[in-house]
Amino acid sequence: MNTVVAAERFPAGEFLADELDERGWSQADFAEVLGRPAQFVSEIISGKKEITRESAAQIGTALGTSAEFWLNLQDSYFLWKQSQDAQTQHNLDEVRIRAQIRDLAPISHLVKRGFVRSKDPTDQAKEVLNLFGKSSFEDPSPTKFVARRSNNEESITVLQESWAACVRASAERLEVSTYSPKALRELAETLSARTKDPNAFAEFQKVFAEVGVKLVYVESFPGGKLDGCAQLVNGHPTIGLSGRGKRLDKVFFTLLHEVAHVLLGHVSDDSEVILDDLSSESDSIEDEADRLAAQLAISDPLQDVPERISADWVEAKSEDLAIHPILLIGRLQKESRLSWKSTLTRNAPTVIKQLEEWKAPRPQ
Repeated sequence: MNTVVAAERFPAGEFLADELDERGWSQADFAEVLGRPAQFVSEIISGKKEITRESAAQIGTALGTSAEFWLNLQDSYFLWKQSQDAQTQHNLDEVRIRAQIRDLAPISHLVKRGFVRSKDPTDQAKEVLNLFGKSSFEDPSPTKFVARRSNNEESITVLQESWAACVRASAERLEVSTYSPKALRELAETLSARTKDPNAFAEFQKVFAEVGVKLVYVESFPGGKLDGCAQLVNGHPTIGLSGRGKRLDKVFFTLLHEVAHVLLGHVSDDSEVILDDLSSESDSIEDEADRLAAQLAISDPLQDVPERISADWVEAKSEDLAIHPILLIGRLQKESRLSWKSTLTRNAPTVIKQLEEWKAPRPQ
């Protein structure tokens, strides 16, 4: 391939000297026309002084040209000179790479969380492309997404795609058993009882691995608006949780919702990733997943719910169901039987600490 080389440019001062020669004017003559010291003209011609907007206007007026003509001559020369400097071009290449990275991913978050380790822009680009499964920035995303969102016409955002890529990268290094739909269903039916002790959440990654499912926690990116996702990684169903919501019942329902996607066969073999923001409107597969998740959380319909729900009733009913009280409260809130502002949620347990104990491996 032929390399395009920028044509050489010349200083504006050389053009000014040629123009004065053509007119038979000395530098002193021209200085007098401009009402400037002779040294002023001499330094512009020698390149020691740059042409300013004011001096360009004066030169243009004296010679019957525009101010822009002289400013453009000067800028053209400076840009050409800059293009010949190797260090400057190297710096510009790094600017270009950093811009490409920024378009694709929230690089500061990826560095902070250990998914990108290099500080060099070129090496960072390689790590980011590898994280996204791309060979170049121009490549389309190799992963297809299905998302629940309040605006169905809204595109997947950089933050959301990056979060899903981090889930995939974390899951790739997890070792799990052969996937068994039957074993996953049986496990899912025990999770509410297990969660009666919130600390049991810390063991979920291990027990899911035993049924062939990769379970990953990647903290949500600010503004990412995702609760969880379901996808296949190396042939294994993979569930990612962001911890958004923090409260035990909210994170737990997200987990069951993603389990439902897997059990219902919504996660396909063609790199399709289901991203879920559980506060957004549903569609058909999301409604289906919600229904199964609700059944897995509390199998029987809630009957004989009093008009005024007290802490004593919640305590007794949750003991009856063998679940943590906050799971019952969350269910009642979801069914609009209890206000989201209810004081019954005071001191509700969170599970972020337990999620962090999963310690999903980072890419090497």
